[in-house]
Amino acid sequence: MAQSLILINFILFFFAAFLLYRYSNIFRYYFRIHYINGWMFLWSIVLVPVLVLRGRNVANMKILRFVMLPLKYIIGIKINVQDATYLNLKGPYVIVANHQSNVDFLGMFQILPDRCTLLVKKEILYYFTVGIVSWLSGFIFIDRKKKDATIKVMSGAADSIVRDNLRIWIFPEGTRSYSTTILPFKSGAFHLAVKTQVPIIPVVMSSYLPFFNTKLKKFSTGEVTIKILPPVKTEGLSPTDVPELTERVRETMLSTFHELPGSPGKQSCSTKEDACQGTSGQDSS
Repeated sequence: MAQSLILINFILFFFAAFLLYRYSNIFRYYFRIHYINGWMFLWSIVLVPVLVLRGRNVANMKILRFVMLPLKYIIGIKINVQDATYLNLKGPYVIVANHQSNVDFLGMFQILPDRCTLLVKKEILYYFTVGIVSWLSGFIFIDRKKKDATIKVMSGAADSIVRDNLRIWIFPEGTRSYSTTILPFKSGAFHLAVKTQVPIIPVVMSSYLPFFNTKLKKFSTGEVTIKILPPVKTEGLSPTDVPELTERVRETMLSTFHELPGSPGKQSCSTKEDACQGTSGQDSS
């Protein structure tokens, strides 16, 4: 009798969850967010022993990419890539991309070139097995609260780029924009590129507002367009050129962002509750 009740409650629980997922936007929103986070966390547990045997190596990004790629199909996100050939550039370079939410990682792993790793905030190191996998995959960690430490890390990153023929992926906004715009850039990525005299490749991901909206608690299936822009040369530039370079690249990316499908400026708002009512959150990432 007790086992039958447990089975009935188990079935009712999943039936209720199914109904909530189907008919409740809020439930579906949180379920899909936690599904993405859970996927990364569970796979990190599986990958830790595998990557430990291989040691800290940027080549581990290939394994990380392999386990992350199926997630776009499960979540139902179609990714269209434009001008991917720009990433075929030989030698090291710095990639700068706009940062909207964790959905960015689906697009990032779609186009991630060989020998490419990420520059991220130091706090990710404390995300248990996710932090361990990140370190083993060659992530470069910076502490934005300690300027001297950050300068030292960036200097080491500059040496690694040239010595190890690396590509570094950086989100220069330093925080999530939540799909409404591209926030002002921090200059670290551009100082890094100028110091090493390597090209900068801007990557623009279209707004997620048509299917992902934190204000409305909306997260459905959708489509993302990723446009890779032509490399920006840094040969001959000096640190004094960084502010102009930073703003020039941001303006180009911002213009492209608003030209892509799903841009807040392109959406037609039929009601006050339409998806174009985004929010430019200042959440740290």
